[in-house]
Amino acid sequence: MSFEITVLGCGSASPTSYRNHTSQVVQVQDRCFLIDCGEGTQIQLRKNKIRMQKIQAVFISHLHGDHYFGLPGLLSTFHLLGREKELDVYAPSDLLNILQSLFNASHTYLSYKLNFHPLNFKSPALLFEDKRVEVHSFPLRHSIDTCGFLVKEKIKPRKINRKAVDAYEVPVYELNKIKDGADYVNEDGAIVENTKLTFDPEPSLSYAYCSDTMYYPALCDFIKFADLLYHEATFAKDCEALAKKTKHSTAEQAALIAKKADVKMLMLGHYSARYTDLKLLLDEAKLVFENTVLADDGLKINL
Repeated sequence: MSFEITVLGCGSASPTSYRNHTSQVVQVQDRCFLIDCGEGTQIQLRKNKIRMQKIQAVFISHLHGDHYFGLPGLLSTFHLLGREKELDVYAPSDLLNILQSLFNASHTYLSYKLNFHPLNFKSPALLFEDKRVEVHSFPLRHSIDTCGFLVKEKIKPRKINRKAVDAYEVPVYELNKIKDGADYVNEDGAIVENTKLTFDPEPSLSYAYCSDTMYYPALCDFIKFADLLYHEATFAKDCEALAKKTKHSTAEQAALIAKKADVKMLMLGHYSARYTDLKLLLDEAKLVFENTVLADDGLKINL
């Protein structure tokens, strides 16, 4: 499981008995991120057998309730489970006041340190970075300030050519440097080029998350060539006027973004409660971008 996305909820503002509010877990290179946290997220984590304590960072796209009302309860549960590891929360700045008010009113004191990072809605930003993974934010166009997120792997280490390494008698302690792209200099001062000792690394993967937003072609610059794009598809084409009014997107518009951004795969989500059968949305998207799938609660996609 190098890069896996689990959909915990794919509904929109009005709850239904068959779709939970928006939330996803992204597990990449042993990192575990929660993106949005609508009501019911804790239960969905349990149902999908994802250990809550594995989550190291939470990213909240905007402050409409179907994207964050589950967060206070989840943070409290972390405390009840005895969490000690710090938690990073990347979210609109007003969320911090909301959380503090709720915890003050209930006399809740967390057993762990919560590091709050306010989002920038004006321009793209690097939110998280370590040796293997980056998470970026970028502005969307919705009725309130909203960000999308791009989770991407860094360039992976090169693969060791074992026969070549043995032939050139490369010491074991040099291998990590060689994986990182360094040439090898032997005891006589001769340089052995890295390409003679290694194979190309596996491709680095990326996942773009876009919810909620109206049709916004400029976002293609932020998500170009993503391996998987999640894009809201609240409405079908016959509700395009309503989508524009509410600053949401149709399935066709989501597909147009996928095509313009030249992504490999599109996942639709954030469906209006009016749609019990989602085939209409899928068919409309596939007319524009064939490699489209429907998000569903419990769906797992491995890149």
